[in-house]
Amino acid sequence: MTSQAIGFIGLGNMGLPMARRLIEAGHRLSVYNRSPERAALLLETGAKLARTPREAVEPGGVVITMVADDRALDQVTLGADGVLGALGAGGVHLSMSTVAVDTAKRMDALHAERGASYLCAPVFGRPPAAAAGKLWIALSGAEAAKRRVLPLLAPLSQGVKDFGDVPGAANVVKLAGNFMIAAAIESIAEACALAEKSGIDRRALVELMAGSLFDCPVYRLYGEGVALRRYQPAAFRSVLGLKDISLVLAAAAQAQTPMPFASLLRDRLLGLVAKGHGDLDWTAIDRAVSEDAGLAPGA
Repeated sequence: MTSQAIGFIGLGNMGLPMARRLIEAGHRLSVYNRSPERAALLLETGAKLARTPREAVEPGGVVITMVADDRALDQVTLGADGVLGALGAGGVHLSMSTVAVDTAKRMDALHAERGASYLCAPVFGRPPAAAAGKLWIALSGAEAAKRRVLPLLAPLSQGVKDFGDVPGAANVVKLAGNFMIAAAIESIAEACALAEKSGIDRRALVELMAGSLFDCPVYRLYGEGVALRRYQPAAFRSVLGLKDISLVLAAAAQAQTPMPFASLLRDRLLGLVAKGHGDLDWTAIDRAVSEDAGLAPGA
């Protein structure tokens, strides 16, 4: 595999291990993070520290963004020191964040005006999967740009699924997937509340279900967190879950698709944030379910 010089912007819980994987694969990274101490963690592995998002970009090169939300993506892309001002013709912006479908469409159009390409490549997986290169990636955008970035996605993932060239298509897939995860958390939490109030060990219930009928990563990982009421440390904070489910509902409204369960999940997460629990993992949906059932909600 030919190494590339790439920019990497956003070194949070997911971005940092992803950047490390790319460096280990032989790529030369210029890294930027709003809190520079996070970027400094990669300097000893050969990364170059960029003082601004723009400084991380080589004209005509590839830049990867892994930021928290639409606002952060706007700031690092379109701000005075944003990447779009430096990317130029032939450049590729690989956006791996979970953002609104409309944001992806807008970004695609703005990049096209400069002769650059914008790709949507949101990921499925938690920080340990990112560190192990075991993410699942949904991809959409221009074909030539996708061919260019596939060697970068290989060390990050165990699978890449192409959803065509429509801007934002991969973001729809990501939002749909996150809705399904949140729905699974809600169903596990409700089942655990029923078991506990009936005198049954909630952990035993989850062990049976996650080892038989629902033997899959979501039910194993999140089921354990719900069963043990383990909401910290947060792999994915409830405030970010609220952001994503709100984006799900916005996409559903545009597509004229009723999603009543998404509305329930939005209210669960909104309640957690309103009560000061936004930094708990979104398995804390179980906290709200337990409270409704008259059970001790845990931490």
